[in-house]
Amino acid sequence: MLECSRFGQTPDGVQVDCYTLRNRQGTVAKIITYGAILTELRVADRQGRLGDIVLGFDTLDDYLRGHPYFGAIVGRVANRIARGVFTLHGVTYHLATNNGPNHLHGGIAGLDKKIWRAAPVRSVHGDGVKLECLSPDGEEGYPGNLRVEATYTLTDHNELRLDYVATTDRDTPVNLTNHSYFNLAGSGQGHILHHQLEINADRFTPTDDTLIPTGHLEPVDGTPLDFRQPIPIGARLAQTGGNPPGYDHNLVLNGGDTLKLAARAHDPGSGRRMEVWTTAPGMQFYTGNFLDGTLRGKQGVVYQRHQAFCLETQHFPDAVHHPNFPSIILKPGAVYTQTTIHKFAAEVQHEPVSRAGDAPGTRNESGSSGGAAR
Repeated sequence: MLECSRFGQTPDGVQVDCYTLRNRQGTVAKIITYGAILTELRVADRQGRLGDIVLGFDTLDDYLRGHPYFGAIVGRVANRIARGVFTLHGVTYHLATNNGPNHLHGGIAGLDKKIWRAAPVRSVHGDGVKLECLSPDGEEGYPGNLRVEATYTLTDHNELRLDYVATTDRDTPVNLTNHSYFNLAGSGQGHILHHQLEINADRFTPTDDTLIPTGHLEPVDGTPLDFRQPIPIGARLAQTGGNPPGYDHNLVLNGGDTLKLAARAHDPGSGRRMEVWTTAPGMQFYTGNFLDGTLRGKQGVVYQRHQAFCLETQHFPDAVHHPNFPSIILKPGAVYTQTTIHKFAAEVQHEPVSRAGDAPGTRNESGSSGGAAR
């Protein structure tokens, strides 16, 4: 089921719409045309009670005032590019340095700040909304006219599916992701340090003190980034260092560019579980380290540090400077594609947690969609 309503209007008079997706299990996803932002995601807990599990705002004005990419599609290049500069075919391109000395998430006015064109779609997976936008040649310093599509689909297997497509008329770097902040207990319901997390990654990309990769791929074994078995997010958080402390690291996912299980998350209090499946080679794990109490979110809740986590499926940060990383250069005639699926379920109280995950589009033995969560 899909509905469209008016969400607000920009200062220059452009209307922003909200598309609401509902499935047969009662799950609700809301997406607005500003930034292609996922503003709400209501999922049942073990008692069947729906709760909104993503951070964000109630009004367009709050999004327009600025925020840390809550729920947005970010790009052209998600994550960081060192010193805001790269060279392609002998030409040097200069980008905004909007994160200390580095370029972050497409710059000052990236895809997260565009008004996307939207239309309802129906596929074999279910009802969805396709959003489209053009990033013109030279925008934020990038070469080429880049056309981007992002399609959100809510399936009856309790999956929120996000399919990306991009094309260009000149060689240009592209790395797209969704930047949702999750709290499976509910948006604004305290910290996420007790959430159990498991990540399907044997290696990570170590960084310098500005979060730019060194170019090496190192094993997670013996580091705070070893989530190969489920552990509480807060168990080793203090060992990450940083100021403020917390995770903001890219993991090298096992499984290459196939659709594979990337992560499982589980909130013991609510029983909610989430699996993340993706075709992307990497995933940035971030624990809301810079939420500092200055933002009031939905229903006036103040967002504090570590009240949410992000699992940003993506190519590796600063890939334009590291030939050993998977390339992010898109050429004319080629098509960039990426699929990420968030699959939800709730454990049955007093039953043991299953460790076996089912592939997207399947159900677990309790009749709820999804398998074990991270």
